[in-house]
Amino acid sequence: MSRLSFFRALRSQFGLAVVLIAFAVIPATSSAQSSGLPDFRELVKDNHEAVVNISTSQSRSSSNRPAIPGIEGNEELDELIKRFQEQPRAPSESSATGSGFIISKDGYILTNNHVVESADQVIVRLHDRRQLTAKVVGADPRSDVAVLKVEADDLPVVSIGNSDALEVGEWVLAIGSPFGFDFSVTAGIVSATGRALPNESYVPFIQTDVAINPGNSGGPLFNLKGEVIGINSQIYSRTGSFMGLSFAIPIEMAVDVANQIRDNGRVKRGWLGVIIQEVTMELAESFGMQVAHGALVSRILPDSPASQSSLRVGDVITHFEGSKIERSSSLPPLVGRVPANSDARLDVVREGRSVEVVVNIGELPSDDDLRQTVNPAARPSIRNVLQLTVQPLDDETRDALGIDRGGVVVDSVKEDGPAGEAGIVAGDIISMLDNKPIDSADDLRTVLAELDGGRNVAILVHRQEGPVFLAIQLAE
Repeated sequence: MSRLSFFRALRSQFGLAVVLIAFAVIPATSSAQSSGLPDFRELVKDNHEAVVNISTSQSRSSSNRPAIPGIEGNEELDELIKRFQEQPRAPSESSATGSGFIISKDGYILTNNHVVESADQVIVRLHDRRQLTAKVVGADPRSDVAVLKVEADDLPVVSIGNSDALEVGEWVLAIGSPFGFDFSVTAGIVSATGRALPNESYVPFIQTDVAINPGNSGGPLFNLKGEVIGINSQIYSRTGSFMGLSFAIPIEMAVDVANQIRDNGRVKRGWLGVIIQEVTMELAESFGMQVAHGALVSRILPDSPASQSSLRVGDVITHFEGSKIERSSSLPPLVGRVPANSDARLDVVREGRSVEVVVNIGELPSDDDLRQTVNPAARPSIRNVLQLTVQPLDDETRDALGIDRGGVVVDSVKEDGPAGEAGIVAGDIISMLDNKPIDSADDLRTVLAELDGGRNVAILVHRQEGPVFLAIQLAE
């Protein structure tokens, strides 16, 4: 073979190899493109400008604290209180960050209530780095939704989707500011819908595995169409950071709350007026039910809509306005959506038979009024000059805080009341008032009834940082 023939043969073989390699690469590329993984780039480009970072500040005045009676000259106790007051738990100014998204060109913004709660100032930072002072138009702690307003025009806005059409396994994407890192994008799938959480009776949460961390709160959750279908609100975590379980408020509920806040200044919800519990398999069998589902009525509250109807204790509510009640936690969100003074149809199982009950739905009372209705014995004393409510203290919390005996846990505090102005907050443990031990709510009522106005009273509270005396200035 001549040298020319050799090179021609080599070129022919080399070209064939190139062709074979090309054919080998093409299927691999096609496989990647047909894997079904979503491409979020356009979604992010189209929507990130409508997402905002929210920072808040709250001033806490540490001056002019009233003197604590009965401890003047006690150097050891003075030093203990001084060390407590110098701890970073109560700085003169606190700040927090969260996220939000713009829903109107003239500056209305949705976020979480807990992002802006008790804030003295709210600053919204836009994608173009503009910083605007925001006004809190209103907030609803029960749904954890807040509406803000900034003075600006022609702002970018998000598209609102339909969270009722959301399906488990669907791809979703979050944009927010975790740990202050603005406009961070995370993605995942819907893990469950209609999820109930403890102490969150009126929100059927969307559960996802999208990475949500502190700072993401209040940010939008998008579907693949680029529509907002939820507000990222909570995570389940034992560390304080993301552990694979995050929860978002359905956008239908959030928009309804926002509209009521803007139109009426407050949120109205439907109220049935019953205490319910889960239906176990054993209970289902006793009621003649083949499958355990529904909400078992264990108590009907006095002067409630249910008390004015034919509903009975022992009824199992299986359907509300045609919607099946799988678990007892499914009922409150459905009732909450019904306007007050509207008739609602309930299907119940009573003594093994299906019965239809019509209830004229009322308006959900305030938390304080509802607490007193549910547990009249826990009503605060008529002479509750401290303007707070308490609940019994469980043994586990008592042991964790090193409290030898007694104590009550503060359930709620009126911010501008004597206890609130003294620095007492919900969750504090009260073990002594006016040098008298507080072992129960009855003890507190007794001591309160004996207090005279117009003087300072010492109160001993326990927190994670340790015990501390505070002085409460009683009104005349």
